[in-house]
Amino acid sequence: MRLGPVEIILILLVILLLFGAKKLPELARGLGQSAKEFKKGLSEGEEKKEEKA
Repeated sequence: MRLGPVEIILILLVILLLFGAKKLPELARGLGQSAKEFKKGLSEGEEKKEEKA
């Protein structure tokens, strides 16, 4: 299933209506920090895995 540009715009509009314009930067910042922590955890896990081998 692929999302076209129209569907993506529609989803973004719904998110904007649900959270409001003031909350979107805060929400995006939180998602970015979560992704960064996730990547950091993955790399630490790989390092520990290599040390055991």
